[in-house]
Amino acid sequence: MDILLLGGSAFLGRAYAAAALARGHRVTTFNRGVSRADPPGVEAVHGDRTDLADLHRLVDGRRWDAVVDTSGQQPHDVATAARLLSGRAGHYGFVSSVHAFADWPARPVDADSATLDCPGDLPPGRPFANALKAGCERALRDNFDGPAAILNCGLLIGPHEPIGRLPWWLDRIARGGPVLAPGAPDRPISLIDARDFAAFGLDLAERRAAGRYLTTAPVGSATTGELLAACRTATGSDAEFVWTPDDELLAAGVSPWTELPLWAPAAEGWHGTWRADPATALAAGLRVRPLLDTVTDTWAWLESGGRAEVSYRQLDTPLGIDPAKERELLGRP
Repeated sequence: MDILLLGGSAFLGRAYAAAALARGHRVTTFNRGVSRADPPGVEAVHGDRTDLADLHRLVDGRRWDAVVDTSGQQPHDVATAARLLSGRAGHYGFVSSVHAFADWPARPVDADSATLDCPGDLPPGRPFANALKAGCERALRDNFDGPAAILNCGLLIGPHEPIGRLPWWLDRIARGGPVLAPGAPDRPISLIDARDFAAFGLDLAERRAAGRYLTTAPVGSATTGELLAACRTATGSDAEFVWTPDDELLAAGVSPWTELPLWAPAAEGWHGTWRADPATALAAGLRVRPLLDTVTDTWAWLESGGRAEVSYRQLDTPLGIDPAKERELLGRP
């Protein structure tokens, strides 16, 4: 197949490119060429998807069997690409997010859950908001004449993760000693390797499958304890986990999700965080590798120079608890 990747140089796009090339497909990437080098083996076209002239330069006189959009953040940009690619692409796979669902993370969601209210015809350059992903979905449906799959992405981990949630835990646990562990070790979590997500997205493209697929690991497929234990195994650390109840952490002013990455307390507004149900994706063939394999591969990537790709930030917020604050909470000097 001839596949166009809108994005394709970082994390999930990179995973799509690698998987597609491994299957023998021909891959064209389209990105600005500023954040990461394009994967070897692709045809790299550099341009800005917000620039109509750049898009015309990409698509004029060309056709693809499938397009995968990992970079769509604004409904206007998705609508423009979808219109230009109608009749030029046999399938459109759009990577959305669980953030598009109206009830997440406060309550459990599935592929049939209502999405946030956001029109698909917004003008360009809207300020960041979770609802924009829902608007992007509507923009795709309204403007692409052909089969389209919407993949609502759960929490992605694996090599090349740019934000650094799993890398932060790996780095912290590698240092050893007492480690502040949030909540309870048996608390369920659902994480998906970007490589498994990409493999499933390509399966859908090859079948020209349409519809919505909430794409993450099965509910309860792992626990916080298993995640931290996998980090300890992968790094060969002597870390000792000091499990600390949610209410103690919240009372101490510890910020969920950022100061202790991936910590979603059992509190109002967080109850559905790890209860996004991927039943439709599993029925369509989604396969999820063991968590330890992902953690081990991510540590190997970090140790081979991958930290240069990690921001250890969520938007403007640094990830990770200050070591002095952690020691204080642990009651250690």
